[in-house]
Order: sequence, then C-alpha cells, then structure tokens
Amino acid sequence: MSTKKKLIYTIAALAALFIILTLCEQLLPASSMLFIVLKKGAIYALVAVSMNLVNGFTGLFSLGQAGFMLIGAYTYAIFTIPLKEHAAVYQYFDGGIIQFTVPILVALVMAGLAAAIFAFLIGLPVLRLKSDYLAIATLGFAEIIRAFFQWDAFGPVTNASNLLRKFPTFDTVYFPFIVSGICIAVIVLLINSSYGRAFKAIRDDEIAAEAMGINLAKHKQMSFTISSFFAGIGGALLAMYQTTVQAGAFKSSMTYELLLIVVIGGLGSVSGSVLASFLFIAASEWWLRFLDTDTYIGAFKVPLLGSGFRMVVFSVIIMIVVLFYRQGIMGDKEFSFGAFGDIRRFFRKRFGRKEVTK
Repeated sequence: MSTKKKLIYTIAALAALFIILTLCEQLLPASSMLFIVLKKGAIYALVAVSMNLVNGFTGLFSLGQAGFMLIGAYTYAIFTIPLKEHAAVYQYFDGGIIQFTVPILVALVMAGLAAAIFAFLIGLPVLRLKSDYLAIATLGFAEIIRAFFQWDAFGPVTNASNLLRKFPTFDTVYFPFIVSGICIAVIVLLINSSYGRAFKAIRDDEIAAEAMGINLAKHKQMSFTISSFFAGIGGALLAMYQTTVQAGAFKSSMTYELLLIVVIGGLGSVSGSVLASFLFIAASEWWLRFLDTDTYIGAFKVPLLGSGFRMVVFSVIIMIVVLFYRQGIMGDKEFSFGAFGDIRRFFRKRFGRKEVTK
C-alpha cells in the first residue's frame, strides 16, 4: 500500500473514532460503563505499550511499572493542587511545602520526567541483572517506593498515607485518548527507528547484538528509562481518572495486571497491547459484572452467582485465551491497514460469487 493511501486511511480512521466518541458523549450519560472502559482502557493501553517496550521489544523482565506509575501520579497531583486547597489537603502537615502550581500539560511532562529520572538511577545497578533477578529487583523497587511515599517524614510533600485530592481531572473521554494516542505514536516511531531495531537485536540474541557493535548497557538503559517516562505519564492520567491519589493503590497486583495484558496481547506487539487493554478492562469491569449479582428464578437461587464469581469466570477465560493463543492475540504482529485487504479477500474467497466456466 502506498504512503498516500496509508495517510488517507489513517485520517479516515481518526475521523471515524472522533465521530464515534462524539456520538457516545451526546447520546449516553456520563456515568455509562462504556465511558469508564474507554477512559481506563486508553490509560492502561499506554502503560501496557510502555511495558511492552521493555519486556517485549527489549527482552528485559521488569516488574516495576506500578512504582513508576506511582511516581508519575504523585508528581502530577503535587504540582497541580490549587494553592487555596493546600490547607485542606495537607491538613496534617501545615499546608505542605510545595507552594506553587504548574499547568496540566507541564505537570504531565514532569510526571514522566520524574519517573524517568528514578528509572535511570535505579537502572544503573539493576540492569546488570538478568531474567528473574531483574524482575525481583524491579518489583522490590516498586514496593520500596510505595513505602517511602507513605512515610510521615515525606508528609509535607506526599501527604504520607493520606489522600491527595482536589487536583485537576478530566470529564471528557477525548483527553486520555489524545494523550495516550500521541505517546503510543511516539513509542511506535521509536520501535521503527534504528534504536528500536537495536532493542529487538538485544532481545533476540545479546551476544550477536554486541558483536554487531550495539552497546548493550546503553540501549537497555535507554529502553528502561523511556518506558518509565511513559509509565509516569500513564500514572498521571490514572490519577486524573481516579480523582484521588493514594500510594496503597499502586500495589504489585497492578503490575501483574499490566503484565497479563501484555502477554495476552502479544509480546512485541503494540496493537496487541492496545487491543488487550480494552478487552481486559471491558471484561473485568463491565461485561461480567452480572455474575457478581445474586440471581433468582422464582424462589430458586441460581447456584454460584454471587460476589466474587465474576473473577473466577474471568480467570477461566484468561486461561483459555493463553492455552489457545500461546503467543497472545496478535503474537508479534501489528494491525495495519493492509489487514483490511486480507479480511476482504478472505470473505470474497468464501462467500463471493464464483465464476462459472463453460
């Protein structure tokens, strides 16, 4: 497909997405579960793609994503809480010590930079480790960061174990879509650049990559830091979505959810991570929610249906997906506009009009 056609299709797809989102906001109430799925799905898509950059494209087994999201969320909240609200938010710490605010977009960039700086410093010793040892080290870092942010000594900045609130949030579904879309586009450009090819070479064979002249330490550090930058922005978006920030919410289970999304979507596939993010949020928080409700047919109570059964069914579905899609939904492939041609040829071959030979 020519570059001109790809550009036309891309613009058409973005226009269609804009029209669909506009219609949804006009026709559906703001409390609709569809908006929850779209907003949270867009945020998780960004963080999952950033995690895939390290785990899928570079071959590093990192489990520190929740820690970098925490840093991003706190950085955004701390620097955007209006000064007039400091006394109410930092009521146990004399109004806090940060006595200025920055615009929302600046705070988002600061959130990413704060996470990236931490990642760079942590990566210096940690990235010398491999496989499970790297996973344990990064997971431990995330837990240490969570404990430090809840420490009373940092209370004038982080508000210790108390909530950070009253910072700017978003009401429209456009904002997380636009920010996540731009960030994912940047990651895709990076993956398709010479740096991205170096990341993939390290993933496939470190010895061969080093023999080709690739600086392993430099490129691992780069991948880890860039991934953390976008995870920090994702954490800031999650703070805006939740309207409050509390370190206790960024547990290791959040990292496991993101890793599950990456694996289900396909290691080394940006399209897979995006698709799996929306499917994961929709299935876990919307489509299966009826399973948590006690259901009666007359006087007879339907067995099993009740609180917690939703997660049992969800776990079974995940097991089935993993069994039948060993490499994830997309594997290491990407969805492109060329796929439309493949789908059209598939249906034409099976259901199209056949020529009659005489």
